[in-house]
Amino acid sequence: MANLHAEGKKPEYLFWVGCAGAYDDRYKKVTQAFVKILAHLGTDYAVLGTEETCNGDPARRAGNEMLYQMQALQVIETLSNYEVKKIITCCPHCFNIFKNEYPDLGGHYEVMHHSQFLRKMFDEGKLNIDSNVFEDKTITFHDPCYLGRGNNEYESPREVIARVRAKNVEMARNKSFGLCCGAGGAQMFKEAEPGNKEVYTERTEEALETGANIVATACPFCMTMLTDGLKYKEKEEEVKNFDIAEIIARGLGL
Repeated sequence: MANLHAEGKKPEYLFWVGCAGAYDDRYKKVTQAFVKILAHLGTDYAVLGTEETCNGDPARRAGNEMLYQMQALQVIETLSNYEVKKIITCCPHCFNIFKNEYPDLGGHYEVMHHSQFLRKMFDEGKLNIDSNVFEDKTITFHDPCYLGRGNNEYESPREVIARVRAKNVEMARNKSFGLCCGAGGAQMFKEAEPGNKEVYTERTEEALETGANIVATACPFCMTMLTDGLKYKEKEEEVKNFDIAEIIARGLGL
């Protein structure tokens, strides 16, 4: 894995690690799994390393427009310095803001969520899974709001999960009708309003109702909320929460 500053090269892709991928202990494992897949594929990519800063999404969702623009303009300047054209990110919030909101500030990139990248690799025959490691598992996928309703991407993560030959089941509310995990709009950083049920417990209950023993996610915020939900329901030993990158990495034996 190259560091753009250290290498001085112009790789095909910039892998945007994101705040969660860099600092959250659980989501670091997702970053590691995805990087293993990139290495397995021989992908020409790099990271910004210490030059990567928050892209401003949490600030904008919380209503601090000035802070968002300051952060975004700083990131755009850094990406311009390295002539970045293509970005891959595991976080739908990062994906959405780079794809749909940075252009207003002059940041124009080809942006891919890791589910789209993995689907592309499968479709092109560059990625193949022969393992049956998940054949006795049942997986249900939770749609991240900013990937699904925000960008109308429902099929890529499902296509990716289907490659591991597990049994796939849907929650009662799925795709455009899927329930938010409870983290969106900066809600992740505060408690629910008095008298309101925590959204993550309701979504966890819907996941458990499917009988699945793996809840698949494709967003660090969703992973945090649903992992908390499984712990709250005392189901964390029976039901696991994996990102799609972790599922594919295990399927590849990485």
